[in-house]
Amino acid sequence: MTEYLLSIEGTEAGRQLAMILALISAVAHAIFGAIQKGRHDPWLTRGAIDVFYCAIALPVALLVVPWPTPFVWLLLAGAFPIHVLYKYILAMAYERAAYTVVYPVVRGTGPLITVFGAWIVFGEIFTILQWGGVLMLSGGILGLAAFNLRHTQVGREVLIAALCLAFFTGVIVAVYTVYDAYGMRASFNPFTFLVWFFVVDGLAFPVIAWRRWHAMEDPPDPGPLLKRGFIGALIAFVSFGSVMMATRLDKVGEAVVLRETSVIWAALIGWLFLRETVGPIRTALMGLIALGAVVVEFGG
Repeated sequence: MTEYLLSIEGTEAGRQLAMILALISAVAHAIFGAIQKGRHDPWLTRGAIDVFYCAIALPVALLVVPWPTPFVWLLLAGAFPIHVLYKYILAMAYERAAYTVVYPVVRGTGPLITVFGAWIVFGEIFTILQWGGVLMLSGGILGLAAFNLRHTQVGREVLIAALCLAFFTGVIVAVYTVYDAYGMRASFNPFTFLVWFFVVDGLAFPVIAWRRWHAMEDPPDPGPLLKRGFIGALIAFVSFGSVMMATRLDKVGEAVVLRETSVIWAALIGWLFLRETVGPIRTALMGLIALGAVVVEFGG
């Protein structure tokens, strides 16, 4: 598998596989976001998810993939605080507003900054048409934020705080995306960085969640929470693993932007399973974000 992936890097076959992986990641990430925002406390859910994906990845890291080089260890150490901050700020946003409010802003903001980061770090150049797609995506995000400020039934101060946190989370998404893509490319075997990433990334939030659970006056039954965490961990492998591998095979900016079609799936999940009102205007704005992502992918 590794030899095949290395052989198609930068080729048309690699581009096609990267596109497929990014689309798979889009669907999986929308489901993953809904799991974290579901009926359980988002902090507890994220802790349960990280327990399982660290535990599942650890034996694979120790027994299957090649050992990281000292430089890759340094990159993994740098990824740890970036991802802890991302998850911490995202949980704060999910505490304050609905999934369909927070998720599109987070996922839509990230690519705007990622394309600049990919240009600086990897020398990726976008065409005029692709930049048009970026502007479409930006317009959809700004329109969605403005609509939410006017129509969401949440206190205005709370909603503004949630949108600010969501935007900041999107900035962190861009940072970790470029950083992780660099780590994937710095490892000769991409699975080395990928598997050890899940081990390292799963260390902090279980502790945070455990302390939060013990501090609650009426903590939830851990059984259903752990079940949700196990399912979320399996989805996380698909969601994060797919897009990280896509950034190894093809352009970082295109792979990441295409993944943000997840906002369409997020809207459907929020409406069907979380009983959240989406409405035609919000749906259209989410569609504009997704359309912009598609233009970026196919406008090169």
